[in-house]
Amino acid sequence: MMQFLEQISTWLGASPIGYFAKHYEWVWPTCQILHFVGLVMLVGMVGILDLRMLGVAKGLSARPLNKFVRFGIAGFVLNIVTGVVFYAGDPLQYLHNPAFQWKMAFVALAGLNVLTFYATGMFRRVDALGPGDDAPLGAKIIATMGLLFWFAVMYMGRMLPYLGDAF
Repeated sequence: MMQFLEQISTWLGASPIGYFAKHYEWVWPTCQILHFVGLVMLVGMVGILDLRMLGVAKGLSARPLNKFVRFGIAGFVLNIVTGVVFYAGDPLQYLHNPAFQWKMAFVALAGLNVLTFYATGMFRRVDALGPGDDAPLGAKIIATMGLLFWFAVMYMGRMLPYLGDAF
């Protein structure tokens, strides 16, 4: 499996995206800013809903908060785009970095958590929460896990320069 990932990574590093990331000095800092903005959108918007499910601001209905989830999705897409540019700029420094591997594992777990939220129909129960209503226990578990996973993603992203041989 690692050999396959190394081949794809080498190809990506030699692609036009890799060239773009390596040969224009403004690309990296611009992508860092956009990656941070995407993370703020994602964790900020999804975090608001998660915190409501955990009982913060119970005076609010959940339905209006759900309308902000689209900004979280936009932030996630922005992070995917900028993350691909980072990775293409020097893929092998990321591929073998344990912080990057953990970061991607936590992104996958966060994605599974979101799928659980929607696949179980829990989102319908949360959407129906009115002012003062308590979220179901399942929603609270999903919210807690979501916050933990996204904070773990941020932590591991910050640890990229400090763990492993990269950077």
